[in-house]
Amino acid sequence: MREFIISTESNCDLPKDYIEKNNICVIPHYYTVNEEIYGDGKELTCSQFYDEMRNLKKVGTMASNPAVIEDRFTALAKEGKDVLHISFSSALSGGCGNVIMTSKAVMEAFPEMTITVVDTLSASLGEALLIMKAVEMKKEGKTLEETAHAVEEMIPHLCILFTVDDLNYLYRGGRLSKTSAMVGTLVSLKPILRINEEGKLVALSKVRGRNKSLHSMAELMGTMLGEYRDRQIFIGIVHGDCEEDARSLQNMIEEKYGYTNFYIQPVGPSIGSHSGPGTVGLIFLGDHR
Repeated sequence: MREFIISTESNCDLPKDYIEKNNICVIPHYYTVNEEIYGDGKELTCSQFYDEMRNLKKVGTMASNPAVIEDRFTALAKEGKDVLHISFSSALSGGCGNVIMTSKAVMEAFPEMTITVVDTLSASLGEALLIMKAVEMKKEGKTLEETAHAVEEMIPHLCILFTVDDLNYLYRGGRLSKTSAMVGTLVSLKPILRINEEGKLVALSKVRGRNKSLHSMAELMGTMLGEYRDRQIFIGIVHGDCEEDARSLQNMIEEKYGYTNFYIQPVGPSIGSHSGPGTVGLIFLGDHR
């Protein structure tokens, strides 16, 4: 049985030490601040990046570079290794398509190599949750095929809810009309959004005020857990440079459901460019998305 490497993209929001410890291959997605390109070694900290956004610097994102993907997969092919790639949602970025396209070219050049691409239809710690499942199975000696199948079975049960603090960032990222952003800001509306079964970003509801938006996510979680209530790998909470709010949501969930296995991470620039500072997201397994 050939050894396989787990790969993913930089917007999975896993910490660097976990990536290095588990020998995960990371394909960079890029971001820009005032037209300067970052990613793949040249980085801002999350706090620095969100400060730039608060200072109204122009930010943007770029998907993965096929030439970089080809170089990394070719290097693994020359080492005699296969690849299980766990990808950011194809509905939110062209990165997954870039990996699929480039994988075909690499496998043509190295016919003995297998590259399996799993479209998570997810983002951030949603990807990370599946990566951790794959790492666990690999350590147990499971094959690439067995691991990919188990990961794919979890995808429909991967729930991601989030809210933003400033609607203008969704407007600038093309996710909301200017009028909706202005009106919503005036009356302090906070949207509750989810990533749906197709991996797309959709609105669930709107509430007034920050605290209500956090409470609303905690309440919605209870309607989605179902048979997965006691089957959580971790409860993920991500934040756009607002850890205090993330901890508040953690406390609400601990009090309401008794969970203690939390994983809290900043949202990286690739996703944060569109959601802005003050974003809070909640990731868990449930009966349905």
